[in-house]
Amino acid sequence: MTNDIDYTRGCNTLEEGSSNCSTRMCSKLKVYDWLNAFPESGLPFDIVEIRFKNTRKEFFKNVNGIKLKIGDVVAVEASPGHDIGTVSLSGSLVLQQLRKYKVSIDTEFKKIYRKAKPADIEKWKSSAALEPNTMLRARQIAENLKLDMKIGDVEYQGDGTKAIFYYIADERVDFRELIKKFAELFKIRIEMKQIGARQEAGRIGGIGSCGRELCCSTWITNFVSVTTVSAKHQELSLNPQKLAGQCGKLKCCLNYEFDSYVDAQRDFPDTTFALETKTGKAYHQKTDIYKRVMWYSFSENSAINLTAIGIDRVHSIIELNKKGIVVDNLNEVVEVKDKDILGFSDIDQTSKILNKPANTQKRRKKPQRKVEINVNKPKIEK
Repeated sequence: MTNDIDYTRGCNTLEEGSSNCSTRMCSKLKVYDWLNAFPESGLPFDIVEIRFKNTRKEFFKNVNGIKLKIGDVVAVEASPGHDIGTVSLSGSLVLQQLRKYKVSIDTEFKKIYRKAKPADIEKWKSSAALEPNTMLRARQIAENLKLDMKIGDVEYQGDGTKAIFYYIADERVDFRELIKKFAELFKIRIEMKQIGARQEAGRIGGIGSCGRELCCSTWITNFVSVTTVSAKHQELSLNPQKLAGQCGKLKCCLNYEFDSYVDAQRDFPDTTFALETKTGKAYHQKTDIYKRVMWYSFSENSAINLTAIGIDRVHSIIELNKKGIVVDNLNEVVEVKDKDILGFSDIDQTSKILNKPANTQKRRKKPQRKVEINVNKPKIEK
């Protein structure tokens, strides 16, 4: 098989000249088959996960008992006709995938017909080659009809009789006239499928600001709403350009460490409380959560001359202020005696830490040389 057309549909690790993947982690939303090294016990599980273009996956039943492994290209049942896909997972681990996607095992699954023949793959490749031009022409037609929608992707069925148009729209769109024009122009069955901005980013893929491939195209399947509350709890600046991902929405990774930040801040004092000192009132400016340090300034509207204070010290100052006691300083001043510097009584140990010589003998001052300067005074004649 040649790789002139991306018939792998999102898999870039296919061995040239073979229909099998060179690795077992080859597709978007990949799943590592950690049970592959163990022998099958009893009858093999007959439900197989099949991957199509980009992130679309479905489950099919292997009614004919075909020996399949990850990376095999198969012909499966579709409505109407048949579709071509790649095996992404098989065996007992598929049962865990069904539970993850909340699919009942008693569901009437579509069937796997056979392993794809060369004629099936050639038809599949020729249909996939039509997708870029079809998407561009579909966008032009939607623009001419003045529809408030964006067509993000087009996926042809393996037999070339049907195409799925993925679109994004903020409001409900009446695309009945659009479907008529598509059917007349492309001579195929049309299916319109609405997706969100995050799903579009997952289908297209890309590299995030972290330098890694987008999470929505590699492992995220359920998108949880992200709000600015997550950024506020993590002491992040509310800059839309930095907080937004490639989809234009808030980054999904803002939720990853949100729970740990909430747990770490449970015993933190109220930041709206101003600390009263004899110098003046100190206002909270920022917090280092994991170092448990809060920064205060005597200017309410500007972060000038910041002072770092530990959480315990802030609690004690607040308790004293509530009792009407005004503290002298924000930080405690501890008097240190010369013999107890840093908790060491040995002078040699203290000198090592302070990088000073340990010699306790008084050094004698070298006598300074006296330099006599003879100045010839002028003689006074009598």
